[in-house]
Amino acid sequence: MTKLHFQPIQGKATQIVDAILHTEEIASLTSERNIIRLVVEELIVNIVNYSGSDYIDIELMRDKDSITLCFRDNGIPFNPLERVMPDTTLPLEKRQIGGLGIYLVIKKTDAISYEYTNGENILTVSKKIKS
Repeated sequence: MTKLHFQPIQGKATQIVDAILHTEEIASLTSERNIIRLVVEELIVNIVNYSGSDYIDIELMRDKDSITLCFRDNGIPFNPLERVMPDTTLPLEKRQIGGLGIYLVIKKTDAISYEYTNGENILTVSKKIKS
């Protein structure tokens, strides 16, 4: 298990994402690496840009069948699972702006949970991987 701690500074999301992607748990992934990159980028950018948090703590756990990432921050409570999902059947010009990133995170992961406990947003995502 790897534990990481970051300050969510505007303009530093790319460096945070890169640090996460270079962890032992993710760096050796093959086919799932792009999905994990998308998930990490979306969640980190949202925390950095919108949460008002003082920190981001991330735990990464991997076994032979899955990888799990747990994101913690002390920003404003935000449960992405309660967000109205975009209607992807509409033509592009009729769709509302926003929400597609969270939609993709939910669709591309195998399990996702959220809780707000002790002043922290705790979002956990898991993805099955090929050994």
